[in-house]
Amino acid sequence: MQSGLSFQIERTCGHARAGVLRLPHGVVRTPCFMAVATQGTVKAITSEELHQLGAEIVLTNAYHLAMRPGHDLIARAGGLHKFMNWSKPILADSGGYQVFSLPALRKVTDEGVTFQSHVDGTTHQFTPEYVMEIEQALGVDIAMVFDEPVAYPADRTTTWASMERSLQWAQRCKAAHSRPDQALFGIVQGGTDATFRAISAKETVRLGFDGYAIGGLSLGEPKELMWEMLDICLAHLPEDQPRYFMGVGHPEDILASIARGVDMFDCVLPTRLGRNGAAYTSQGRINIRNNQYSEDFSPLDPACDCLTCRGYTRAYLRHLVKCGEILGARLMTYHNLHFYLNLMRRAREAIVRGSFETPQKM
Repeated sequence: MQSGLSFQIERTCGHARAGVLRLPHGVVRTPCFMAVATQGTVKAITSEELHQLGAEIVLTNAYHLAMRPGHDLIARAGGLHKFMNWSKPILADSGGYQVFSLPALRKVTDEGVTFQSHVDGTTHQFTPEYVMEIEQALGVDIAMVFDEPVAYPADRTTTWASMERSLQWAQRCKAAHSRPDQALFGIVQGGTDATFRAISAKETVRLGFDGYAIGGLSLGEPKELMWEMLDICLAHLPEDQPRYFMGVGHPEDILASIARGVDMFDCVLPTRLGRNGAAYTSQGRINIRNNQYSEDFSPLDPACDCLTCRGYTRAYLRHLVKCGEILGARLMTYHNLHFYLNLMRRAREAIVRGSFETPQKM
């Protein structure tokens, strides 16, 4: 198995694909949603509960884990899988977005990025080579190259420089990556410039990676522009390798992306919104804090069979959330993750049946 990864497309329906991604720690059926475990934990959820939910892969973050507790410590613990008690596949984001979200605390050169830690203010330098050292020490199944996203809006000069630097860093990441049981994904950048997106996609593919991600979108640009950039990227990516749309997480956007041929997704929305009292349901998104639920003794989602909906009413969940009880955050998060993972299962089943048509009909 090359680089610990194999990918097979089992069925297609239009551009939508149902695939099987085989990794050292297990099989992932695509399209898939990766619950975000930024610091080695999916917030408010245990590893055992992730298994109950049917999660097949989670996403973590190299930057955050390097800042604390440190990738060397995690390596001494036996790797991230053992450290966080998760036996299935893990993808590690390189932390490029996190580093570049601290503009007042960083300096970018072609060599890398020097920045102050958001944890304790200490100075660090991330280079492509050092990021590969971190991700290999974590022992994750899929590592991401170190890239430089560009903010929206950005002028063409800034966007070109960012894209060109990302390509140079991708080449250095590939050269530095030496762990044979770990896949390495390239990331397409280029902002919202159609020409730059096409160049980035073609050059990233030319470098040759185990899979390809589309980064630097869903950062505030109009939806129509996001779809235009995604379509340009997909047109230049190999059809026989996994495609990952980074950070896109609204259910309707995920379904629209699946229809375009995307295989992998991640987003903090289901956990973040759950902790703040919002739930995705078959009847639309609701805010359980609203007064209308104070005496609503029906399930959170009558069409859902998750642990939360089987055992707890809207009135009780509202009470927990309003009181700031930890159980409220846990139950709401559990439901939202069930909703997302079930959405992916239903999408996959529709592709296999040949009935995946439009997001509106899902």
